[in-house]
Amino acid sequence: MERPLNIVLSERAARLQPSPTLAVTARAAALKAEGKDIIGLGAGEPDFDTPEHIKEAAIRAMRAGQTKYTAVEGTLSLRRAVVDKFKRDNGLSYTTNQVLVSSGGKQSFFNLCQAVINPGDEVVVPAPYWVSYPEIVAIAGGIPVMPYAGADQGYRLTPAQLDAAISKRTRLVVINSPSNPTGMAYRRAELLAFGAVLRKHPDVLIATDDMYEPFIWHGEPFCNIVMVCPDLYDRTLVLNGCSKAYAMTGWRIGYAGGPEAIIKAMGNMQSQSTSNPCSISQAAAEAALNGEQECVRIMCRAFHERHEYVHKALKAMPDVAVLPADGTFYAFPDFSRVIQRLKLKDDIELCERLLVDVGVAVVAGSSFGAPGHLRLSFATSMDNLKGALGRIHGFLEQR
Repeated sequence: MERPLNIVLSERAARLQPSPTLAVTARAAALKAEGKDIIGLGAGEPDFDTPEHIKEAAIRAMRAGQTKYTAVEGTLSLRRAVVDKFKRDNGLSYTTNQVLVSSGGKQSFFNLCQAVINPGDEVVVPAPYWVSYPEIVAIAGGIPVMPYAGADQGYRLTPAQLDAAISKRTRLVVINSPSNPTGMAYRRAELLAFGAVLRKHPDVLIATDDMYEPFIWHGEPFCNIVMVCPDLYDRTLVLNGCSKAYAMTGWRIGYAGGPEAIIKAMGNMQSQSTSNPCSISQAAAEAALNGEQECVRIMCRAFHERHEYVHKALKAMPDVAVLPADGTFYAFPDFSRVIQRLKLKDDIELCERLLVDVGVAVVAGSSFGAPGHLRLSFATSMDNLKGALGRIHGFLEQR
């Protein structure tokens, strides 16, 4: 009888945690497939369909035979569209050699970390954070440093916290605004203050993740740090994509603009991993960036309307604390008092109770570095939101 194979995984694979947001979505889908009545508020993607003119561009590309490899960094025409978008929307000037198109925003950040992070380098990742930032930093051998910005400061890091988090080993600072998971966005004055801190550390790179750029309603126009601190241009990477803005999550197109040497290194990393993004998706993304933008504004208005309903409903729940969001399609309420009152272990157990007892899938705040919170996506219909929030409210009142 043969001995069973002793499979030994790499240390990095053993340390790596699967994406909790994808896990929640998969669990909800599995329960639905079993016939359970589940309302999912875990998905981080718009519920809108990809606009027709974007889909038609993809169909034309297929019929025209654009089904072969493209340049690793993306087609020249798409990179020109990205250059135009940066200039039009952000007032930022890049050449096509300063742009890399990747298979989603996640790959853009992965490429960046692989290109600039050495083992032992520190990366400042303010918490609450998008779940993949610390894991991707760790894969590159970096050390995530995660200063916490709580509700008392609007979930926004202060300049003093940023300054304290930077050390001689810091290589990169990450800014995500509007934020997944909190929905909070930094104001111009706050970014100017960050700039004053970062000027004291000229060797530190900056990544601004602008994936939720179009979905903002706090009153000020969108801005990122290089827009308000143009002197930081030479060490800032601007990360964005088509997934959220154009309801193109499955098309997998992200893009980055920044210093040519870093963009080239990121492209080299991509050339040895996935190579070019999908050729058909690139044609669709070009149509998205160059086409009319009313489809984006329609989604933003819908998300804002849903936010107002969700925020009001959460505020009415016993022992729940919640701040209004500035944008995105997430609410990030604090259920700490609920967890304490129900004598639950943590937010993970609360999520399990909500899923099993009342059929509502949400993501635990612990996954985002904020224990006691829940992330609720309102990228779903008002009927679903009313049903889900009604179930949660009933769950809290009956216990």
